[in-house]
Amino acid sequence: MTASFFYLLICLIAAIALIVLLTTKYKVPAFFALILSAFMVGLSVQMPIGLMIGTIKDGFGNILKLLGLVIVLGTTLGVLLEYTGSTAVMAGYILKRTGEKHAAWAMSITGFIVGLPIFCDSGFIVLSGLNNSLARRSGVPLTMMSVSLATGLYAVHCLAPPHPGSTAAAGIIGADIGKLMVYGAIIAIPGMIAGNLWAKYAGRKYPGEKPVIEVNTTVTQPGPSVIKAFLPIIVPLLLIGLKSFITLAALANTQWLIQLLPVGDPVTALMIGILLAFNCKRKWTKTELGHLLQDSVDKAGGILIIIGAGGAFGAILAATKIGAHFSEFLNLGYLGLFFPFLLTFVLKTAQGSSTVAIITAATIVQPLLANLGLDTENGRVLCVLAMGAGSMMISHANDAYFWVIARFSGLEMKTMLRVYTIATIFMGLTSITLVYILSKFI
Repeated sequence: MTASFFYLLICLIAAIALIVLLTTKYKVPAFFALILSAFMVGLSVQMPIGLMIGTIKDGFGNILKLLGLVIVLGTTLGVLLEYTGSTAVMAGYILKRTGEKHAAWAMSITGFIVGLPIFCDSGFIVLSGLNNSLARRSGVPLTMMSVSLATGLYAVHCLAPPHPGSTAAAGIIGADIGKLMVYGAIIAIPGMIAGNLWAKYAGRKYPGEKPVIEVNTTVTQPGPSVIKAFLPIIVPLLLIGLKSFITLAALANTQWLIQLLPVGDPVTALMIGILLAFNCKRKWTKTELGHLLQDSVDKAGGILIIIGAGGAFGAILAATKIGAHFSEFLNLGYLGLFFPFLLTFVLKTAQGSSTVAIITAATIVQPLLANLGLDTENGRVLCVLAMGAGSMMISHANDAYFWVIARFSGLEMKTMLRVYTIATIFMGLTSITLVYILSKFI
C-alpha cells in the first residue's frame, strides 16, 4: 500500500471531484458520496479489502462516539424552542428593544441568538413570517430584512457547535468543543455585522416583492416569558464558557471547581438547556412530547450519518499517510490558518453544502496539522474556526439555504446573488480576519 506523493494527490483530487459531482449534478446524498469516495481512495492505493472496510467502520464509529450526543441534544433543544414559541418571544423582545427604526438589526440579532441551537434553514422558515410582516409594517425593504435575518442565522451556523459542520470538524481534528462553542459564537458576531451592513447597503437597491410562500404566524398558545425563552440558550453557553475559563485559568486544583467541571461539558450543558426548554410550556401531553422527541431524533439521524461518513472518509485518508507525504514535499507552514480556510472555501463554492465542505476539509487537514503549525490545543480550535469561515463563502445557487431564503422571501435570483451571495463573501473574509487576530492572543 505504498504510493508516491503525486499519485496520492491525484487520488485526493479525484475523491473531492467525485464528492462534488455526485452531490451537485446527480443529487446523490452526501452520505453515499463520502462513502463512495472513501472506497475509491482505498481501492486506488490498493488497500486490502478487509483492512479498508475495517478502517471505514472504525472511522464511522469513532466520530459518532465523540459527537453523537452533542448533535442529538442540540437538535432536540432547537425543536423544543421552535415548538414552544420561544423563538418568537425572543424575536419580539429584541424588536421591542431596538425599535422598528432598527428592524434590520433586530432581525440580525434575532437570527444570531435563535441560530445558536437551531439550524439556519429551519430558523429562517420559522422566523420568515415575522420577518415579512415586520418589513410591511416598518417600511424597511424586504430584501434588507430577509438578508439580515439570513446572515445572522448563517454566521453562527457555520462557526459554532452544536451545528454539524463545526462539530464534526472538531471531532475529526480533535478540537475542544467547549472552547469552539465560545470562540465560535464570538467570531460569529463580526460576521453577522458584516452581513447586516451589506444587506442594508445593497438591499435598498433591490427592495423585493411579495413572498412566494406565506407562513402562518398565528399563535395557537401563549408563549413563555422572556426569561424562560432565553434561559435554554444562555445557561448552556455560560456553563460551557465557565468550564473553558476554569481550565484555561488553571483553577481546577480547587476541589469545588473540579466538581463543577462536568456541568460545563457540552453534553451536560445541552441536557440542562433541554430541561429549561421544557419549562417554556405549561402543560405537556404524552403524544406531543413523544412526537417532538421523535422528530428531533429523525432530524439528527440524517446529520449523524453524514458526519459518520465524513469520519470514514477521513480514516481512509489517514491510512494512506497522505499527511506525511505533504510534509515531505510541501512547505505549508507559511499558509497556516489560511490553508484550511481556502480549502473549505473552494469546497463550499463547488458543491454548496457548508457541512459537507467543512467535514471534507477537516479530513484532509487533520494529518497536516503539524505541518501547518496548528497541532496544539488552541491551534486545532483556530483551525476549525478558519474552516468555518471558509464554509460561509460562497453561498449561491447550489446551496439549499440559498433557495430557502429566496422562496420564503420572494427574492429573485439576481437579487439573491447581488445581496445575499456577496454578503456571504464579506462574512467569510471578516471571520477569517478575526480568527487570524485571535490566533495572536491565544
